Amino acid sequence: MIDTVVLDVGETITRDDRYWASWADWLDVPRHTLSALVGAVVAQGLDNAEALRLVRPGIDVAAEYRAREAAGRGESLGEADLYEDVRPALTTLRQYGVRVLIAGNQTVRAGELLRALDLPADVVATSAEWGVAKPQPEFFRRVVEAGQAPPQRTVYVGDHPANDVFPAKEAGLRTAHIRRGPWGHLWADDPDVIAAVDWRIDSLGELAALLCD
Repeated sequence: MIDTVVLDVGETITRDDRYWASWADWLDVPRHTLSALVGAVVAQGLDNAEALRLVRPGIDVAAEYRAREAAGRGESLGEADLYEDVRPALTTLRQYGVRVLIAGNQTVRAGELLRALDLPADVVATSAEWGVAKPQPEFFRRVVEAGQAPPQRTVYVGDHPANDVFPAKEAGLRTAHIRRGPWGHLWADDPDVIAAVDWRIDSLGELAALLCD
């Protein structure tokens, strides 16, 4: 029995296309160049911010975020950034009586933008708002607290093994790995991921049938 579903943000409910395109434009490099570098650091198992450091060595990412905001080119998030299955899947889960949370490694501003979309979720929170980020155990303790259900009746859905699947499992949560985005596709058939997850999905629309039967 699953009482609570918690969803990662980037490449689980939102597409990162426009996010990386905006960074490429800000750093004045071709979008394809930055996209390829993101793929390269993903394949090495590195944090995707390393792609920015390859473009501009020594970059202070937090300072650049502030500079972008000051220039009127800060974070943006709209309906077009959501995967098409998000609203119907979350709506169905809530109809089944499942508590729905959205919680990922994002900025305070991203949290504000996500809440402005009025998604069918009970809680929307980001790592910056909580002051702790994945894969730290404290992040998943906050997830369980916000989810109001025991870990074994909570499932964390995400695309990234090191940030989502493995630490969530270690925290005692059930896990679902989604084959979506570069991380989800790259590690979808990894033996360690297959061994760690409870469910493997290609769409959020699969969740209700898997978790609510």
